[in-house]
Amino acid sequence: MRLNEPSWWYRPDEPGAIVRLLRPVGALYGWAVECRFQRAKPYRSSLPVICIGNLTLGGTGKTPMAMALARMLLQQGERPVFLTRGYGGRAEGPCWVDIQSSTAEEVGDEALFLARVAPTMVSRDRAAGARAIEASGTASVIIMDDGLQNPSIHKDLTLALVDARRGIGNGAVFPAGPLRARLSFQLEHVDAIVVNGPPEVEAPGWLAGVFRGPVLNARPEPVGDIDWIKGTRLVGYAGIGNPERFFGLLEALGVKVVARVPLPDHHRFTEKDAEHILALAASHDAIAATTAKDFVRLSSGSGDIPELRARSRILDIQLVLDPASVEQLEALLRPIIGRGRAER
Repeated sequence: MRLNEPSWWYRPDEPGAIVRLLRPVGALYGWAVECRFQRAKPYRSSLPVICIGNLTLGGTGKTPMAMALARMLLQQGERPVFLTRGYGGRAEGPCWVDIQSSTAEEVGDEALFLARVAPTMVSRDRAAGARAIEASGTASVIIMDDGLQNPSIHKDLTLALVDARRGIGNGAVFPAGPLRARLSFQLEHVDAIVVNGPPEVEAPGWLAGVFRGPVLNARPEPVGDIDWIKGTRLVGYAGIGNPERFFGLLEALGVKVVARVPLPDHHRFTEKDAEHILALAASHDAIAATTAKDFVRLSSGSGDIPELRARSRILDIQLVLDPASVEQLEALLRPIIGRGRAER
């Protein structure tokens, strides 16, 4: 869901009149999600299905986590394939992402991002997408990017990503808060939680007593050579679920961020956006920097959009699990991947 999230979602100590007014609507929204699960007859794939999802709306790092998991499985000799609905794209699928010719307008930015690591299937109908992957004979395991709240397909393992700093905000269900459904209901469908944040940030306090499964820890890290960033002045711009995480990482690397341009998640850049960012960079004698996910959405457009693409630098980010969490994840994967091998 594309929206500018209200700041009061993440003010748990200030419920306010708006939150109180919207709680009944949130109760109805959550009830609808639960009813969908009760009526569903999930398709059970012949391949193991691992879901990487969010408890909340907005960015928590689920796509980087899906990519990290795929890399781990590739190192183990598995053949992971991503299954995504292609949010923001026109394609309903099932269709494969062609990294050479597919565009963000067709398949969505996340699908292009995922396809850099492993074959990616776009399908609004997740069960149809799983069947198409099975029919291709190319996969040994399916990784669903998002879909925790989608009951149409059986998941063998579900990981929920949580932002270490923001947690679940005010704990209310959309639109009163960021939760996609009642927390207790969602946690019934989660096998492990991955807390995404720097090492100095402790696991969210709300986890104590409400979730008894494994809690893994991950942190974002830049990928590749970042020498270019040292001593530079940057105009950071990002249209991801939580742009502040990107800006914070820039500052943690010792960069002077002279201007921040936060944009809605999956934002389609306009000529006006490009003109504004380029003007900021020029006025501050700075370099424009963005995420890899945003950069793929600059591949088409006219006016100043190609100029912004040419002048922008990418800070590519990956999610890294700490050693203890890697061991925990491997233990969770072992029986699932083992089942997949036994059935092949």
